[in-house]
Amino acid sequence: MTQPETVESVESCVEHILQRCGMHWRVAAPLGLGKPNALLNALYQRACADERLSLTLFTALSLTRPDAGDGLQARFLKPFLSRHFGDDYVDLDYALDMCRGRLPGNVRVHEFYLQSGAYLRADSVQREYISQNYTHVARDLVARDINLVVQLVAVRASGDGVRVSLGSNPDVTLDLLDRLDAAGRPRPMLVAVAHPDMPFTGGGAEVPASMFDLLLREETPQPCLFALPREPVDDTEYAIGIHASGLVRDGGTLQIGIGSLSDALVQALTLRQRENDRYRAMHAALDAGGESRALAQSLGGLSPFEFGLYGASEMVMDGFMQLHRAGILGRRAYDDMALEQAVADGRVASPLPPHAADALHEAGVLPDRIDEKQMARLKRFGLLPFEAQLQADDVMCPDGRRLPRRLDTSDARVVWSRMLEGRTLRDGRYLRGAFFLGSHDFYAWLRALDGEDWHGLDMTRVSDVNQLYGGREKLDALQRRHARFFNICMMATPLGAVVSDALEDGRVVSGVGGQYNFVAMAHALDDGRSALMLRSTRTAHGRLHANIRWNYGHTTIPRHLRDLVITEYGIADLRGRSDEECVRAMLAISDARFLDGLVAEAKAAGKLPRDFIVPDAWRRNTPERLRDALRPFHAEGLLPTFPLGCDFTEVEQRLLPALGWLRDHAEGWGNRLRLLRAVLAPGKAVAGEAEALQRMGFMQGGGIGERLQRRLLQTALRRSGRDQASRPG
Repeated sequence: MTQPETVESVESCVEHILQRCGMHWRVAAPLGLGKPNALLNALYQRACADERLSLTLFTALSLTRPDAGDGLQARFLKPFLSRHFGDDYVDLDYALDMCRGRLPGNVRVHEFYLQSGAYLRADSVQREYISQNYTHVARDLVARDINLVVQLVAVRASGDGVRVSLGSNPDVTLDLLDRLDAAGRPRPMLVAVAHPDMPFTGGGAEVPASMFDLLLREETPQPCLFALPREPVDDTEYAIGIHASGLVRDGGTLQIGIGSLSDALVQALTLRQRENDRYRAMHAALDAGGESRALAQSLGGLSPFEFGLYGASEMVMDGFMQLHRAGILGRRAYDDMALEQAVADGRVASPLPPHAADALHEAGVLPDRIDEKQMARLKRFGLLPFEAQLQADDVMCPDGRRLPRRLDTSDARVVWSRMLEGRTLRDGRYLRGAFFLGSHDFYAWLRALDGEDWHGLDMTRVSDVNQLYGGREKLDALQRRHARFFNICMMATPLGAVVSDALEDGRVVSGVGGQYNFVAMAHALDDGRSALMLRSTRTAHGRLHANIRWNYGHTTIPRHLRDLVITEYGIADLRGRSDEECVRAMLAISDARFLDGLVAEAKAAGKLPRDFIVPDAWRRNTPERLRDALRPFHAEGLLPTFPLGCDFTEVEQRLLPALGWLRDHAEGWGNRLRLLRAVLAPGKAVAGEAEALQRMGFMQGGGIGERLQRRLLQTALRRSGRDQASRPG
């Protein structure tokens, strides 16, 4: 097939783009990891230097390294960021300028999903933000006359040139090209930028090299891929994850996002599989009233996984790696209606049992007569050896066995059963995703996948993952049986509306992404459920706030799509419930400190009777009860701070709680006064204090400012160390 023209420098690539696209660049680039940063920077800098050029970029999730800041934060972050990202990492220049409000007039950037919280004060970004479902992005780009698509790819040598994988991001690119073709629009210039560390993923991600006009393969070493630092998980998040894990049904389907709440859910599922007795004890300790246990019995389960789970998630991240390693992500889905139905009904299992031909024939997997098309189909799924050949009346196997081409007699099926017994089904998918993003360890795992583990991961277009439309709805629904879609939100109302992406005044925190898609899909599937997870409270500017509010000025998921809501205090099942039932269920999982205010608002709105009294059990929804419930399991090491691995050294892990303690005590005058008293009487030195001070670059002496920072850190190390010592584990 035709190979793309290859260039070896970014500068040469830009010149080709100028020749093809002229002076008006309307560029589409993938979200997250799939952006070719160096090329985008070169295009941006060319536009900054020449006001005759115009650059309009359509993208999402423009990732930049965290700002190291100053003071103690800088002392901690600068060495970590250098180690984690490498000193040669290339940030996106336009994203940095967006934060500073410095984009030139001839450059516009539209994003449909923002790096969370990064642009709340960037007015131009807020104005240019496009709110849309992930599945609508390709449709809407068609009207924007895109003339350039740039994408980071993985490349492998082949006999006649190169093989190309879209790697982390087949999500929108393929849908966009199909929609352009269907609309009769000209295809844009497609530029692939090879990165040696990009995992070569298969399934829908592997595309013909001829799809691209230009392939940039730089000979110089490339900066490492952007890797997310793994986050710590606290008691609140663990409690949410433990409640959520009981909703997952063995043999079902799982969708999860990213962040510490999802990590907690993954760890809980792992404990359910590997430490089931202790997992059940943990679940019972948190579920004093038995409501979560009742939902587990009706919707999910608490037992280890026998059949395993199938993953269908727009984002693939570290959690799926852990679930695969734990043997949980193991159910295979087959892109064949008859075979998938037979597996779902339990009529067929892999490896194939004796007399399999009868069951396969009855299920419609084996036809009455084998032709060339059926031969290819049976080879694909492992029901015939690849080397088998079709002859006049037989199928000739490589070991010399002859199989009858007709299977409409019991004698013929006996012959086939002898061949089939013990064979393993092939080409089943254990995980489908539209894009991936995670840690360095996660990328290494993806690069190391081979055989059926590699084939079982299908990175594909977002329209295949986030919705049921497209002509194969029945198969999609069957594959996604007993689906549980877990997503994270910021706030919820007692009537079931959810806030996930923006503030009350309309400023965007992140974006809708695929959340609405998955909530709607859960309602479209007969046995699907949407579970939205949130912390019941948050602390801001030294004050505690409730995340369950009677109403809010912005909604992401409307109340008519209410389903399951999970906080650290339990699960509210809102589907098909009356308003009063929803209010009661949500109050039952609210923090006790905010109950009376919520009850008063509900009564004022007529959603609770005037004589309603808060049950005593709800008054026990406190952080202290959570700590007491989880204390024994911390002592046993079952709830590690970093359940999916850690990017910090042991010394840095000791520093994190201390820096967190300082942050919490720097907000609000009351906290600051307590901090001052603590600095004046910091207490005794703790183990590892000298190493921590050395890691932060503190030596004896220094100016007044440095000595003050050292004293603050010593105080925080001692106070946080004392707090940690009082909590086993």
